[in-house]
Amino acid sequence: MAVLGLFSGVRAARPWQRVACAAAGFQGRSLGKSYAVSRAQSQPTFGFLLDIDGVLVRGHRVIPAALKAFHRLVNAQGKLRVPVVFVTNAGNILQHGKAQELSALLGFKVEPDQVILSHSPMKLFSQYHGKRMIVSGQGPLVENAQILGFKNVVTVDELRMAFPVLDMVDLQRRPKTTPLPRNDFPAIEGVLLLGEPVRWETSLQLIMDVLLSNGNPGTGLATAPYPHLPVLASNMDLLWMAEAKMPRFGHGTFLLCLETIYRKVTGKELRYKGLMGKPSILTYQYAEELIRQQAERRGWAAPIQKLYAVGDNPMSDVYGANLFNQYLQMAKHERAEKLGASGLLKQRSSATQSCASILKTTPRPCGFLQQRGIDRIAPAMKTEEKQSRDGRC
Repeated sequence: MAVLGLFSGVRAARPWQRVACAAAGFQGRSLGKSYAVSRAQSQPTFGFLLDIDGVLVRGHRVIPAALKAFHRLVNAQGKLRVPVVFVTNAGNILQHGKAQELSALLGFKVEPDQVILSHSPMKLFSQYHGKRMIVSGQGPLVENAQILGFKNVVTVDELRMAFPVLDMVDLQRRPKTTPLPRNDFPAIEGVLLLGEPVRWETSLQLIMDVLLSNGNPGTGLATAPYPHLPVLASNMDLLWMAEAKMPRFGHGTFLLCLETIYRKVTGKELRYKGLMGKPSILTYQYAEELIRQQAERRGWAAPIQKLYAVGDNPMSDVYGANLFNQYLQMAKHERAEKLGASGLLKQRSSATQSCASILKTTPRPCGFLQQRGIDRIAPAMKTEEKQSRDGRC
């Protein structure tokens, strides 16, 4: 798959400009086989999945070349010429808050349902929404969990207050006296990891306590239960770019710490019931559905056949888009085989045929770390790809 230099300003931005011209509906001009626009065609047949950090903004500042390129997608009436969804691996913010932040930076009204946070697809995991879950992260943690559908959550801080002797790293926070043991704390039934926490040592310790005690951290078990309690996690980014010259640790680094500790303590692998955020196929399926809904609301009858996923992180943006494209090709091949076997084929709800990754070039030192990150998540993504094909996601 071609990886194009997009949103980078000068010459590398030309592929973006050509696609933007197609979105603008320039008449009678061939712009390439993938996005040619004819006189008879005035409705878009492609959509954009735009990363935010490193592509549209850097920290709290909009990237000038990105702003110029984005405005090519907006018509004179202030409406998008093609369906666009903003896909970020951020999760420590409310969806409508991120939409307001983007609106202010881009000078364009971004609706909350155009923003996909790393944990947004957790809305689909309804089988866990009624369970008592410990939730880790920061920001509007409980509110985010409730918006996703989880009705009974316990924060790491609440668990720490219930069992003060569990958090022993910070000498200043150790209890001065030994509290009485509690037996009135309801058992925890699962782990919900929405984003990187502030005190990693506290979250790592208490999440391990929950997993090793089968949800009863005030007690002890002779052997760790396995399979362990269900774990749902979002945002696998090992690193991400902010204002600093070097990449910053992401939630993927926290997950790596948790996986390593669990493996060292138990001798077994930590298993996830769901991994959300890029490069998860589930996130791209979720984005594809939002693109379809957006086109439907605008009255665009032409099917959206191609998606362009623009990002700056090879480990998540490029890898995820390429993985989703591979999934689409395999699904198309399987549908063709069924058609040949039976002569009948049910109409698919989405006509998306391909997903192209477009890399916005951001200086990223430590390329070997990027490869290590890909090596770490690749097995999980292959498992998820098989589950998606089997209809289990």
